[in-house]
Amino acid sequence: MKISVEHVARLARLSISDEDREMFGAQLSSILDYMEKLNELDTKDIEPTSHVLSLSNVMRDDEPRPSLSAEDALKNATDPSGKFYRVPKIIE
Repeated sequence: MKISVEHVARLARLSISDEDREMFGAQLSSILDYMEKLNELDTKDIEPTSHVLSLSNVMRDDEPRPSLSAEDALKNATDPSGKFYRVPKIIE
């Protein structure tokens, strides 16, 4: 399968040299040739997967626990204001 490096560069708004154009063209062609090889495989009985290894989350039980007090939470704040964090204004 052929791919136009110029077209891809134009879509990405990149300017590339002739030397890079040849190199990227060869790389893209190699990738697409490999994809064609993969398309020849019979995968009708294979379930889709997002990972090759099965993953499972290990989570603790969701139980209420004591939280930080306002004083402890603000202990390292550079500029606390009462029970709140004071941050620099970012919207004018």
